[in-house]
Amino acid sequence: MIRIERISKAFGGLQAVRDVSLDVEPGSITGLIGPNGAGKSTLFNIIAGLIPADTGRIYLEGQDITGRRPHRLFHQGLVRTFQVPHEFARMTVRENLMVVPPAQAGENLLQSWFRWEKVRRQESAVRDRAEDVLEFLSLDHLADERAANLSGGQKKLLDLGRTMMTDARAVLLDEPGAGVNRTLLGKISDAIQRLNRERGYTFFLIEHDMDLIAKLCNPVHVMANGGLIASGPMAEIRQNEEVREAYLGGGVSATMGASE
Repeated sequence: MIRIERISKAFGGLQAVRDVSLDVEPGSITGLIGPNGAGKSTLFNIIAGLIPADTGRIYLEGQDITGRRPHRLFHQGLVRTFQVPHEFARMTVRENLMVVPPAQAGENLLQSWFRWEKVRRQESAVRDRAEDVLEFLSLDHLADERAANLSGGQKKLLDLGRTMMTDARAVLLDEPGAGVNRTLLGKISDAIQRLNRERGYTFFLIEHDMDLIAKLCNPVHVMANGGLIASGPMAEIRQNEEVREAYLGGGVSATMGASE
């Protein structure tokens, strides 16, 4: 699905990503972990076309997408979320979903004047899709609530819902569990698993909650100091001495999970 070959990126002489190669297999939920400053978000931003790599290539379903801009990747089915959700605060939850699908006829002034029946049909289809998403994510009771009034966890669910309004095949999730209470974290985790299992989404996610990573992800890739230091199932990652050493600054038990 996604192949990363020898990606490197430096900022002002500091090597943020260093010769990283890995694969995200189709139909997988693949994890990316590492201490703060390891280069994880920089790698995500390179994959998503937000910043260019200095060296290396990126492939999506065998097609070279290196340096391709985010809007083009969006149309190819690659979507990125952010640690801090970017909702339209003054719009309702339903409206936040309905604005996502591209090339809506109602966005064209002439079509809205002269092809209003097409506009009406398309808007009805988009609304139906939004209602399906709201029900899937158990947000239907908040459909008419302004997005600004949602909790942090609800905004994360809304962010996930907006990916469902596209034809996404691969989703880059940046810390879906950050700042989320345990109840909503469970809902987010369940939604990711259902989207993967029932709708065929491929996920590549950054996360600091090791219990969430262990529940969702196989394989898990570990970065430290810009480089990839380990890959494999979470049970092996937890026993890897190089990984444990990389996390020592924050305390192994706190960051890698209590179960050893």
